[in-house]
Amino acid sequence: MAKFASTNYMDEDHLLTSDEMTIRDSVRDFVENEVIPVLQKAHREESFPTQLIPRFAEMGLLGSTIQGYGCAGLGHVAYGLVTQELERGDSGIRSFCSVQSGLVMYPIYAYGSESQKNKYLPRLARGEMIGCFGLTEPDAGSNPGGMLTKAEKVKGGYKLNGNKMWITNGCLADVAIVWARLDGKVKGFIVDKGTEGFTTTTMKGKFSLRVSVTSELHLHEVFVPEENLLPGAEGLKAPLSCLSQARYGIAWGVLGAAMACYHTALQYAKERVIFDKPLAHYQLAQAKLVKMVQEITKGKLLAIQLGRLKEAGKIEPRHISLAKMNNCKMALEVAREARDMLGANGIIDEYPVIRHMMNLETVNTYEGTEDIHRLVVGEAITGFAAYR
Repeated sequence: MAKFASTNYMDEDHLLTSDEMTIRDSVRDFVENEVIPVLQKAHREESFPTQLIPRFAEMGLLGSTIQGYGCAGLGHVAYGLVTQELERGDSGIRSFCSVQSGLVMYPIYAYGSESQKNKYLPRLARGEMIGCFGLTEPDAGSNPGGMLTKAEKVKGGYKLNGNKMWITNGCLADVAIVWARLDGKVKGFIVDKGTEGFTTTTMKGKFSLRVSVTSELHLHEVFVPEENLLPGAEGLKAPLSCLSQARYGIAWGVLGAAMACYHTALQYAKERVIFDKPLAHYQLAQAKLVKMVQEITKGKLLAIQLGRLKEAGKIEPRHISLAKMNNCKMALEVAREARDMLGANGIIDEYPVIRHMMNLETVNTYEGTEDIHRLVVGEAITGFAAYR
């Protein structure tokens, strides 16, 4: 199949700087040469290719927008392009880097003490330490304010009790950012692997995000020393701000999955002969490909504007909700259309489409379902909170 070339129908590249395109292209080459070749095996075995972690670090892909502490200090559009290219490989690959960057390193950077930043961020940036983010619970998904995990003040620190579920990187993690209620207020804690009472289990049997490690966290009388409390994090606004970082990356990342599906469908349609002509010759096939280009182009323009708002300090959660909602739905529809165009070949992993399609079912759900983001946007434009 022909080498990947991203859509650029409206000359969207003209909206990017030369440095941004250089970063994008370097990650694109890395994904093409080192990530994609290992994905079929990892997907079949439901395992994460841990050998890639040092390469993520070498390329500055962990905590890449953070200034200092050994991080790359990239702009937000450049970071978006990084996630786009990583998810062109697989949503699980992008999820690993997104969680490490936006849900582990960001809260330490934004809410941690200088001592915590110096202790954890350089090691996380080098990939010597892996992190996870413990917010979602068995009975608290779309409404994280319903969390039951509790912290109790004790001599020298805190005792944590509770369970977290659907935690990316949980069983790989050396450190967990755990959110719990302390005297009714949501607080953030840094919980180190090996702490007595802190255990993890791997969630198996997934048909989606099989390349990602998904876990449960179990906390039973876990002692967390005073110095591991995130001093700047108080209230639900703190973990939600972390989710905004992750959702921003998702809005970009799914573009990569959509472009991979479109590229595969286009090349297949050009090569697949049916009734003595290439599939791409026929009107129905062209109509499907045109719809893909149309929607991917709109999604890219939306993501670039989102990134420029973030760089200007003007971004709001409602902006991220619109982009996450739109681009995830778009990417899933592109994947489904591409799967249909490949016919029976669309369901085998010789082609990446079915893997992307299954992954996007999850990405459309996590970090806020489409319906939840629709309600966020609805509140922004009407002034009424319909989820209350």
